[in-house]
Amino acid sequence: MGYAQYNEQESSEVVWLQDIPRNWRLKRLKFSTYLINDKVSVEDSNLPYLGLEHIESWTGRRIAGEINNSEGLASKFAPSDILFGKLRPYLAKVYLADADGLISSEALVVRTKPEIYAEFLKYYMLSLDFINIVDSSTYGTKMPRASWDFIGNLPVLLPDVEEQQTIARFLDFKTGQIDALIAKKKMLIDKLAEKRISLISHAVTKGLDPSVPMKDSNVDWLGKIPAHWEALPLRRLVRTVKTGSTPSGVNEIHFDDEGMPWFRPGDFSDHLFLDVAEKHLSKEGVAEVRIFPKDTVMHVGIGATIGKVGVTTQQCSCNQQINGIICNEKLHYLFVAYFLQSIRDFIVRCGKYTTLPIINQDETKSLKIIAPPIDEQIEISNHLLKEEKHMALQQQKIKQVIRRLIEYRSALITNAVTGKIDVRNFRFPENKQVEAS
Repeated sequence: MGYAQYNEQESSEVVWLQDIPRNWRLKRLKFSTYLINDKVSVEDSNLPYLGLEHIESWTGRRIAGEINNSEGLASKFAPSDILFGKLRPYLAKVYLADADGLISSEALVVRTKPEIYAEFLKYYMLSLDFINIVDSSTYGTKMPRASWDFIGNLPVLLPDVEEQQTIARFLDFKTGQIDALIAKKKMLIDKLAEKRISLISHAVTKGLDPSVPMKDSNVDWLGKIPAHWEALPLRRLVRTVKTGSTPSGVNEIHFDDEGMPWFRPGDFSDHLFLDVAEKHLSKEGVAEVRIFPKDTVMHVGIGATIGKVGVTTQQCSCNQQINGIICNEKLHYLFVAYFLQSIRDFIVRCGKYTTLPIINQDETKSLKIIAPPIDEQIEISNHLLKEEKHMALQQQKIKQVIRRLIEYRSALITNAVTGKIDVRNFRFPENKQVEAS
């Protein structure tokens, strides 16, 4: 829907703010707020600690999850203080505090003066133009950060406080609507992921023909399988299972951006094929590692991503957290990759828990794998590839909608707090008006 415009505007004489409503004042942020610089020792304080990683970028929301206490000095904050992350990776992390607490010294604690409504300022500091200007000022190569000297000198727009409250109520309501739509779209993506795993699991354990006779697999966690299928240890269906390796020095000489892909657990996703590696090996690096051919099934055997699976699309290598499985003529590489994806929860449960869950090379070889006739494995794999392609297109469309909603949310905030739209007469749906906090 379109929104009203302010009738009387004038130049702000600030390039990124452009024209503003004539009755809005312009003032430096440092003259409308207090910078709270109250540092205390985390260990000596009973106040809860809030990590920047628990503030969601661009939304101003707190992310649920356990928050571990930090060490050293942290900044105290109080209800209605605005917390603004200074580090570039955390820029657009803005949070309006609702209780007393501590936060990393890498966040500014800003307290408003009476002329500015805290929730309005939260949205102003979340606006795209404000974030872009702050981001352009960051300094430092390793961990770029912004300074209060710069941020405090930025202009803030000041409608009268009542109008600020109206704008904040409007944005609370509209962003709430948008966030609800985004949440529904994300639920659709989750349902697609569940459907994918269910589809794979059924195909690789029951086959594509629902009328085929079934038999007991004699494996508790597999249940019944088609009568003409076998359940065998992986070692009887492969040429080899080998663990990856790492160059001895792990120096720059061992790596080259144009070299051979060297996969690590972080390179794995839900996508079946391993297309992109963060690290590539130089000739010196290749000389020191185990090489795997195209169509090797890579299986993560340790850590948080234990059980993740990928199929190589070219000659490559991997580190020692990954087992490379090379199939024989009885087992098709795509079928075993899909099968391993379907039993990932079982793999996680089987992992030995010391510091990290782990399933070693011998345990991988001992995994019971279902083995239909090879032509049926290929048929099942091709069927799953086709279904996955269809679901990937659905997922892509949903993600495009989410991106558009996020862009609209950001634009709406920016337009409202910089006076590009007039929301003073916005009519809330009956019984749904969001009250100012």
